[in-house]
Amino acid sequence: MQVPPGPVTASTDAERAMFDFVDAYDRAYETAAINHGLSVAQACVLGRLARPRGMSELADELGCDASNITQIIARLEARDLVRRETSPHDRRSRLIIRTAGGSDLYAEFEESFEFARSAIANLDATERDQLAALLRKALGAPPA
Repeated sequence: MQVPPGPVTASTDAERAMFDFVDAYDRAYETAAINHGLSVAQACVLGRLARPRGMSELADELGCDASNITQIIARLEARDLVRRETSPHDRRSRLIIRTAGGSDLYAEFEESFEFARSAIANLDATERDQLAALLRKALGAPPA
């Protein structure tokens, strides 16, 4: 049985456009990270540390294994971009905290990462609202 071309083509076009956007976003993110002496994983971890977090929380949020997070944190710690502190709520656990240097570097990284701002600047206010609503819907998130 053949599937009608309309829905498949529309879906394929949307999928292709989404893939192209995500691919361009990833390449721009990687370039910005490299330009700041970071790996993509290190930039992602620094971004998640706007507040102190435990290692397992970081691993869960980033969808990776705890040993991988341990290595990333060790590299960031060696550069004095993060530090480990004992949790005030549970003396057995350690929190990862961005240092002032880590916060400064991440702010510079974030400022230099123009891709999303530039892409969204091509849209008018109505289109930006529509895009936000469609992305939330595609992700299964409630409307803002």
